[in-house]
Amino acid sequence: MTEARAYGPSALLTPANAITLARLALTPVLLSSIVETGDAWSTLALWVLLAGSDGVDGWLARKQGTTRSGAFLDPLADKFLVLGAMVCLVADGSFWWLPVAVIAFREISLTAYRSYLGRRGISLPARWSAKVKTVVQEVAVGFALLPLSADHAPWIAESLLWVAMVLTAWTGIQYLVDARRSTVARPDRPLERDER
Repeated sequence: MTEARAYGPSALLTPANAITLARLALTPVLLSSIVETGDAWSTLALWVLLAGSDGVDGWLARKQGTTRSGAFLDPLADKFLVLGAMVCLVADGSFWWLPVAVIAFREISLTAYRSYLGRRGISLPARWSAKVKTVVQEVAVGFALLPLSADHAPWIAESLLWVAMVLTAWTGIQYLVDARRSTVARPDRPLERDER
């Protein structure tokens, strides 16, 4: 027997969206903390809370019903959080700008491309590899904010950042291949909407 969904695709005020909006609202607090204090236990705790909330709102959305608003807001909140933290870490000298620039270019350009395809009725569902990419990005930032590793083993965060860059570029290529296959194989039939 299929469990009834609490919210339909057009719902806006859902628990999952509330968590996503809270993450968006608290991200400037985190970024300010990174700029002002750098690696610190309080900054790390806030990072873990905000990065971890992504899994919680995703779980709630799958349990209670995915929504179009959630499909838009959740990746936006993720990119604002992760890219904002990385840029702040570049500013304080913890990260080199090149891998962060590659990651930012891929995230922003692919988001714009997926939006363009969405308007044509073509959806690119999230790949498992893209979820791994996001986790590696978050762990890299976490190690850069962890006082123990930031002070005594900064190479850990730097190495993870390079791994994240490679994964980010690779998943970007995978999405482009998926998009090409979708438009060639089914030019007259839109794929199922990718909802959160």
